[in-house]
Amino acid sequence: MIVAVYDDNGKDAPEQDRPDSRRVASTSGRTVADGSGGVRKRAVAKRRGWGGNPPVDDADASRRVVAAAVALIAETGAPIGIADVAESLGVIRQTVYRYFPSSDALMTAAALASVDGFLDRLTGHVHGLRDPAQALVEGVVYTLGEVRRTPHLGLILSDSAANTGALTSEQSKAFGMTMIRRFDVDWERHGYEEQSLQELVEHLLRTMQSFFLSPGDRTDEELRRYLHRWLAPAVNAQHLQNDADVR
Repeated sequence: MIVAVYDDNGKDAPEQDRPDSRRVASTSGRTVADGSGGVRKRAVAKRRGWGGNPPVDDADASRRVVAAAVALIAETGAPIGIADVAESLGVIRQTVYRYFPSSDALMTAAALASVDGFLDRLTGHVHGLRDPAQALVEGVVYTLGEVRRTPHLGLILSDSAANTGALTSEQSKAFGMTMIRRFDVDWERHGYEEQSLQELVEHLLRTMQSFFLSPGDRTDEELRRYLHRWLAPAVNAQHLQNDADVR
């Protein structure tokens, strides 16, 4: 019996990767052999990696791996691994490892792929809010809600929160600065120079970190009232301090 074996692109596999006279590898990885060293007849399906449409280059392959990861996380609402993405794409795990060395690296890439869209939605939500406290309260409420609505974003932020240093890392602070710089708030007019703005971002990250670790059962409106009572005074303190210094 002649058995054809194919690689991820549907091409003939190299000679050394083909089965010998005693075993046949099916697409599911199972082997069929009889007791005399012969092979029982079994149909072997042709494997078509990448849906029969191989990537044009490494950049295209990487984008498609990330897109598959995002789709799987959105579908399952749970962390995914290299094997899950490989199966989704119809390729072997080593193909995915070529672009991402670990599941954590792939999860991070999936989250980062969603960041621009998140920032655009957040900016639209707080558009027109020029009071710092009001804008930040709405920003926090929206972000925490987006974590529930966007599984891949929530997974990466929740994972960062569990790692107490990650959410307040320099990279996270830079992201926070990018976020609030897109608000319609004249921070300088409200007494915020660069240093105090960075400290404000750190305070916001630490506040959100606590909610990632223990969300509680408040509705958005209850959370909004809570933040207006406890977060807003801290945001307004900078302006009040500057007024006191002037007097």
